[in-house]
Amino acid sequence: MDAGNCSSLTEFIFLGITDNTEDKVILFTMFLLVYLITLLANLGMITLIRMDPQLHTPMMDPQLHTPMYFFLSHLSFCDLCYSTAIGPKMLLDLLANKRSISFYGCALQFLVFSSFIDYVECLMLAVMAYDRYVAICNPLLYTVSMSRKLCTQLISVVYVEGLVDSAIHTCCTFRLSFCSSNVINHFFCDFPALLALSSSDTSINEIMLFVSSSCVVGTSIITVLLSYTYIIATILRMNSAEGRRKAFSTCASHLTAVAIFHGTLLFMYFRPSSSYSMDTDKIASVFYTVVIHMLNPLIYSLRNKDVKVAIGKAISTKLRSE
Repeated sequence: MDAGNCSSLTEFIFLGITDNTEDKVILFTMFLLVYLITLLANLGMITLIRMDPQLHTPMMDPQLHTPMYFFLSHLSFCDLCYSTAIGPKMLLDLLANKRSISFYGCALQFLVFSSFIDYVECLMLAVMAYDRYVAICNPLLYTVSMSRKLCTQLISVVYVEGLVDSAIHTCCTFRLSFCSSNVINHFFCDFPALLALSSSDTSINEIMLFVSSSCVVGTSIITVLLSYTYIIATILRMNSAEGRRKAFSTCASHLTAVAIFHGTLLFMYFRPSSSYSMDTDKIASVFYTVVIHMLNPLIYSLRNKDVKVAIGKAISTKLRSE
């Protein structure tokens, strides 16, 4: 990758969220707390799923988790990677006088950002919806249908698709010319901000982003809608009220995560261009880049009985060992 005709370009400068010193202190404290909670919650979720035997299915290999928790651990991994790509740099810039990032550092941040949030997490939620469909609509065949091999294949496809698409967009974006300015009106290397900064014709990049994002987001939304159409139909046919309650409770966390994620995603990338504002984009990006990845593990831990039991067991074991 190069900087087009501007071979001397070596760094970008972020305008950041605010220049007010008092606001910076408040935002730094708040974002630091959110980032630490994000790290602890996602690392805790991954560790809990990997280590706790109660989250394994007795009929399956003890080294293999149930598909639901297997996918959840990868969702936490995505949240961890994404928040780490944005969070530390954002916190540092709130305290620094010069908010700069190297050209290749910006490209790397862009690659991680677009890989994990725009593609991998979006497709991961679709895979998790399919998993809930199989679990509720075909419970007797669940462990057979969602085999270890299939789960591994699904996760591999998600990661490969995300990394390949993101690598293509990264190469195309950072081959643009940035001759007029190197000042990014944002707090990280986001796609719209980079295109607004470029002095090249960005129409091809915009078309590519629209097509790929529409395919990925469309596939995810259609998969979720179809899965939950069958799930709701199956739940309504259940005779037992307790059975319906249990079936719905297994989907509530996922539905909440899907609603928050896709709602923010649609607002960020599919709103009319006439309503686009960089200041509005920054505010939305704070929620999109900082808050969602803290909420996901909290949603799943607070609304999932198995996870709460495992957390309680882990705490009890730790206290007894002391």
